[in-house]
Amino acid sequence: MPVSRMDLADAGSPEALVKRILQAEPNLPVPVPIQELCARLGVRRIEDHDTDEFEGGLVTDAKRSDGTILAKRGGEPRRRFTIAHELGHLLMAHHVPDQPGRFLCNSSDLLRVTAKEGDQRQRREVEANRFATLMLMPPHLLRGAMAAFRGPDLQHVLVLARDFAVGKETAARAYVQHHPERIAIVVAGNGRVQRCYRSLSFPAIICAVGGPVPTGSLYHSSPHRPSIASDTAACRPDLWIDVKRDLRAPDLHEQVYLQRNGFAMILLHLDAVPEESAEERRLNEGWRHRFHSGRR
Repeated sequence: MPVSRMDLADAGSPEALVKRILQAEPNLPVPVPIQELCARLGVRRIEDHDTDEFEGGLVTDAKRSDGTILAKRGGEPRRRFTIAHELGHLLMAHHVPDQPGRFLCNSSDLLRVTAKEGDQRQRREVEANRFATLMLMPPHLLRGAMAAFRGPDLQHVLVLARDFAVGKETAARAYVQHHPERIAIVVAGNGRVQRCYRSLSFPAIICAVGGPVPTGSLYHSSPHRPSIASDTAACRPDLWIDVKRDLRAPDLHEQVYLQRNGFAMILLHLDAVPEESAEERRLNEGWRHRFHSGRR
């Protein structure tokens, strides 16, 4: 693998770094050999740890010339993401650790996708997560893998997680981002919304993080079998999104995948609203005019 730190000169953002790495490594296999990349890019060694105080860490010098990555023992997909995350900290020179020469990242850091304005620590964790996702699931390889998929299906997320050797939630985020249709994936834990990932074309989800999964959701219907994606079923769109009174409600479908420890993924697929014919539009506008004017 010929990539070196010299290839990454002046590349500061996650996207620029991954682009340079992929240019130097055009034939990366799937799953991406992240530990081999680390060795090429200045990581002297990768050490396992068992403490609950942090998920991953990076010990390095002031010049960021090399470093040692610390990764918590556990499932291999999670460990791979931690390693890629810490590699991102090493390569992004503008990342300043809380302690001199030492980055320590907890589990919530490795899930962060947005940062509060002005919070530099959160911002660097978001950037390290973007780097890890792009590096473990390079866009061109991800698009190739998704080319065989048809309609939205949580089974596709499971296939991506297996083939790219990443966690299911990492695969879900990438799947939503690259899918051409209007979809969202809600991560639930013990009946409450934990995180939401949606495509740019999917409207805002009205269920608050930390709030309960809507009572009418497929999630609460007949018992689902763990580790098996359910069939897709239609649901009321106003359970999840804001539906305007004067507009035709779009069709929304749900699919549920139960995981371990009370967690679940809920796929939301929003169908395109068919365009009204000129006659339908004329009748609807006339009805709205009579309703708002009080005429019958």
